[in-house]
Amino acid sequence: MTLEQRLENLSVPVGKVDVVLDTDAYNEVDDQFAIAYLLRSKEKLCCKALYAAPFLNSISKSAGDGMEKSYDEIIKLLALLDERVEVFRGSETFLENEQTPVVSAAARDLAERVKDYSPENPLYVVAIGAITNIASAILLNPEVAENTVVVWLGGHALHYRDTREFNMYQDIAAARVVMGSGVPFVHLPCKGVVSAFALSKPEIEYWLKGKSPLADHLADYTVETAERYASGTAWTRVIWDVVAVAWLLNDSDRFMDSRIIPTPMPTYDNLYEEYPDALPERYVYYVKRDALMTDLMNKLIG
Repeated sequence: MTLEQRLENLSVPVGKVDVVLDTDAYNEVDDQFAIAYLLRSKEKLCCKALYAAPFLNSISKSAGDGMEKSYDEIIKLLALLDERVEVFRGSETFLENEQTPVVSAAARDLAERVKDYSPENPLYVVAIGAITNIASAILLNPEVAENTVVVWLGGHALHYRDTREFNMYQDIAAARVVMGSGVPFVHLPCKGVVSAFALSKPEIEYWLKGKSPLADHLADYTVETAERYASGTAWTRVIWDVVAVAWLLNDSDRFMDSRIIPTPMPTYDNLYEEYPDALPERYVYYVKRDALMTDLMNKLIG
């Protein structure tokens, strides 16, 4: 891929584009918002498939259990949206090393699907969980790195004290595979950047309650999860994953600002190594919260 083509692919796409979304949908409520936003943005985004990503925390027994719960959550949300999209189960474990893929239906689908695309006509891969499925697809078929653009919410801002963020630290090997593969890479850091995209209880009640079964589901789930740890406080809930989808809708920088930088490499001790001669990535450094929130809410209730 030429540098000129790479820089073009790192720009907001012009016209309608094909997208697959890789999501740990059961992990947090922000995934449901992101899926709905993607599927309600048909003016520009054509969703070809949804992949269930692995995760491991207090609500899953294993990475594979998190993936299965995410698969079920995707199916549930598609019913609420009255949408039909292909859904594929992803990895049951994280990568053991940077050379061996975790073979899954999702990884195989992406490895095969990219054969219909090219650097001049890429498939956009939005990843909002541990990036295991995408790394595995690259290891299965290096064409993935040529024929896609990967948009990932992961890690923290370069100025933050570390990069110990949930999507990143669960599978640092996978992050290193993807960020070192040469794929055109759009990076949305969590703390210090996307953390600005927060929603308050009064806004939830104003925008969503009573508007539709989908809106009620998102409102109730968001309030319920926030009240578990913040009842009695003036809380906001960050809905991180929406911003990754919004990158593809960021015409004229209406939702966020970004710049081109050499791609940093995450390390196993939760830092970044920076190489001035590394291939470029698109680094998002500022989110225009109110503009994006208005577009999201209008689409969710429309």
